[in-house]
Amino acid sequence: MDTIIEPFRIKSVEPIRLTTRPEREALIEEAHYNLFNLDGDDVMIDLLTDSGTAAMSAAQWGGLMQGDESYAGSSSYYRFEAAVRDLMPFEHIIPTHQGRAAERILMGIVADEDAIIPNNTHFDTTRANIEATGAEAVDLVIEEGHDPANMHPFKGNMDVDRLDALLQEKAHRIPLVMCTITNNSGGGQPVSLANLKAIKAVCEAHDVPLFLDACRFAENAYFIKMREEEYADWSVPDIVREMFSHADGMTMSAKKDALVNIGGWLALNDDAWAEAARNQLILTEGFPTYGGLAGRDLEAIAQGLKEIVREDYLAYRMASTRYLGQALTDLGVPVVRPIGGHAVYIDAKALLPHIPPLQYPGQALAVALYETGGIRGCEIGSVMFGRQPDGSEEPAAMELVRLAIPRRVYTQSHIDYVIECFEDIVERTRELPGYAITHEPEQLRHFTAHFAPIDA
Repeated sequence: MDTIIEPFRIKSVEPIRLTTRPEREALIEEAHYNLFNLDGDDVMIDLLTDSGTAAMSAAQWGGLMQGDESYAGSSSYYRFEAAVRDLMPFEHIIPTHQGRAAERILMGIVADEDAIIPNNTHFDTTRANIEATGAEAVDLVIEEGHDPANMHPFKGNMDVDRLDALLQEKAHRIPLVMCTITNNSGGGQPVSLANLKAIKAVCEAHDVPLFLDACRFAENAYFIKMREEEYADWSVPDIVREMFSHADGMTMSAKKDALVNIGGWLALNDDAWAEAARNQLILTEGFPTYGGLAGRDLEAIAQGLKEIVREDYLAYRMASTRYLGQALTDLGVPVVRPIGGHAVYIDAKALLPHIPPLQYPGQALAVALYETGGIRGCEIGSVMFGRQPDGSEEPAAMELVRLAIPRRVYTQSHIDYVIECFEDIVERTRELPGYAITHEPEQLRHFTAHFAPIDA
């Protein structure tokens, strides 16, 4: 059969409050035109993020009842550790309450004002945790990764030649290299195993460890199976193990590809770094066998890691995301291609050419989408990445709006509604105004900044 169905049945539902357009226009104005400031009840289709928004399975909910809440030596921790190590065979596995906690601990150990941390593309909290130490975050994605229309199958790949040149010149300042799989800031694009092997070879030549920011590791592995001929006959779990065999450590937000609402971990092989990390964990998160999580959360992660590598689930996941991406393309909405795994990224710069980058076309589109249909997306452009460490502002490499699809939450009719809302927006793109920032914090301004529309 050609129709790909959801490989699950729905046992519990949550009501959606249906709002009118005048209500939404008033609500977004009260929120200072920042979609992060909206109450969840005022959002009809929430595509702000796929982080922590998944629907858990019956087996995961059952696992919650088995949670061992012992402060030290919880049996739930050991089940969690075994599930992680089955796919990611690192020596030390350290739970944290979410991925940014793992980033903060790691960067607190390895980075300082003299350090440089390369990546294919750093996402927002990763960059912020690096820059909070005074270190410099450097993006080295391949050139194709900056072109939304380019059909390169692995646009998340790192430019290995640029990495090698940077290491030849400044390896003494680089405590580790990171690679984000999939490349979230660059359109959810995957990284090939060939590229991971090449990155690792360069790192080994300069005696620098490689860490993976692995939030969407299973989606990345499925793309490898689909697009990298050498691995077409491999199982997804085996591809996952092969990916991590070329890394020295990882940070993980379990809120993505572990199908849970909270949790994460730091995993690594270096004994000294692991000891320092556990000391920081005890200080700020909790004892090393719970790391800021309840035992029930560890149980849910352990089960989620079994479910996320099921190929029927991943086939459904990729197909449902492609469905939205292809429909928007058919409407003439420019999107990052090929379509990523967890989200569709709209090229707001191309859709709204009348809005200059520093009047934030991505924010303009995100506001219009909410006003039109109560749909919440996320700007990934000059609002998120335009502010420089010295306080100046530069346009971001791309002006995107991410429609991140929560795992196992929305049905096809919800996505059809999103498509219908875009039909309305496409008819009036020239009417959309740019925006100015009227208030912003020093870091991660996109979360709490205030905006105002700029009158034409």
